[in-house]
Amino acid sequence: MTTPPDPSVLNLSNSLTVLRIVAIPFILILMQSGNPQSSLWAAAVFSAAFVTDWLDGFIARKRNQVTRFGKMLDPLADKLLIGSALIMLIGLDRVPAWMVVLIVSREIAVTWLRATLAGRGFILSASRWGKNKTLFQALALIPLTVHFPHGGIDFQLLGLVLLWIAMILTVWSGLLYFIQHYPLLSGKSRKNA
Repeated sequence: MTTPPDPSVLNLSNSLTVLRIVAIPFILILMQSGNPQSSLWAAAVFSAAFVTDWLDGFIARKRNQVTRFGKMLDPLADKLLIGSALIMLIGLDRVPAWMVVLIVSREIAVTWLRATLAGRGFILSASRWGKNKTLFQALALIPLTVHFPHGGIDFQLLGLVLLWIAMILTVWSGLLYFIQHYPLLSGKSRKNA
């Protein structure tokens, strides 16, 4: 007889996080065609998926359903959504590869940090700087995905300006995570993360 899943894992907030991951292939398929109409649709689906990031956190706090599973899955869903879109944009020649390598490398490093701390019983929640980084990455990706000019707006240029801001926040927040949590990594502190 199988054990039923923990109902707290299947709550609405965590389901929205999973939905964000499920949306990724649809966004990538729309982006791949590279024409103005599918680019607009890709940006719309990406925007809707990203709104679930705010919505799942709001629901979890409102209903007092914050779970360890959600704390681990939420940042992972963000990284998968944003990282896959950034990598696709390299192939469409809309973003410099070196910027994507820098951003994705930081995300991998912080994911390693989270996993290492989780193995020691600490949950590393997103910081204010980390949340701002994610917001600016998403704000950059929307116009970069639109790409083509509409209504006199150069979406590509707007996206690149926002991506520079996102990249600075990405590097800064990553450094802060490691500086602030070094004592936990080195075993010099037993204080909860």
